[in-house]
Amino acid sequence: MSDPLTDPLDATSAEVSRRGFITLGSGAALAVANAGAAAAQTTLGQPHPPLVAPDDPAIRTTTQKIKTPAGGPIDAYVAHPRTLTPTTPGVVVVQHIWGVDAQLRDVVRRLAKAGYIAIAPFLYGRLNAPSGDGATSVDTFRPFAQQMNAQGFVVTDILAAREDIASVVPEAKVGLMGFCMGGGLLLQELIGVTNFAAGSMFYGNVRPGLASAAATTASTFDFTPRIHAPLMGSFGARDTSIKPEDVRSMFDRLLAPHDVKIYDEAGHAFFDDTRASYVAGPANDAWTRTLAWYQQYLT
Repeated sequence: MSDPLTDPLDATSAEVSRRGFITLGSGAALAVANAGAAAAQTTLGQPHPPLVAPDDPAIRTTTQKIKTPAGGPIDAYVAHPRTLTPTTPGVVVVQHIWGVDAQLRDVVRRLAKAGYIAIAPFLYGRLNAPSGDGATSVDTFRPFAQQMNAQGFVVTDILAAREDIASVVPEAKVGLMGFCMGGGLLLQELIGVTNFAAGSMFYGNVRPGLASAAATTASTFDFTPRIHAPLMGSFGARDTSIKPEDVRSMFDRLLAPHDVKIYDEAGHAFFDDTRASYVAGPANDAWTRTLAWYQQYLT
């Protein structure tokens, strides 16, 4: 069942100071995984040049077809270090509602720069969806998200991306990362499976298949014992689409190793550095925590 579709640009309390438009200083530049000298003058919180360029000499990037068990092949954006070993770890990045847009592709490259084989499957790949680069109206993408879920291939498409990594590095430990809609899909993906070694979800729905506004019942979080992968979460206290109390309740019930942080100054989509929802401090901290999480469980 699909997650309710949140408008990332209209899901933050008006009280929050978005602090989206900043210029990276030296400390923040380090927090984006040594993205390079050009990043130090990049203005975030609006469309901007990539933090890690596609032609960065330390990585390789490509858009390729991946085989799926149903529905036919789909495209995926892939980046990895130029030198691979038999145990180079991997991360499947699950798209937000904008698709595999410029910001998500940058995340894939940032992971590659940090030493991971990263892959973002185009979950809208069978639907001829428009590019999300610079998009500001979520209404354009709601129908595609609904159709994507109606097709019923999301779980197997994400697993296919994992298998694509395994085909290159069979011994790799593979993690999951997901943002907004993709954070909710990540949670659904982890229920009852052992294919992924760790997960990091950013402001995703913690009530799989249920609206955030629905009443909490005794069984709302009964799925949590079926999550076996270590799970990290990064959320915003000013997020009007996800209740902080639900986030705490879900993570408190996990039996697997877990870590969650709810940032007081952040709202929804605070990590998206191409849009006004961006909040620098929480974004940098969440990235640092995520890399430490993957270092612990994937390497």
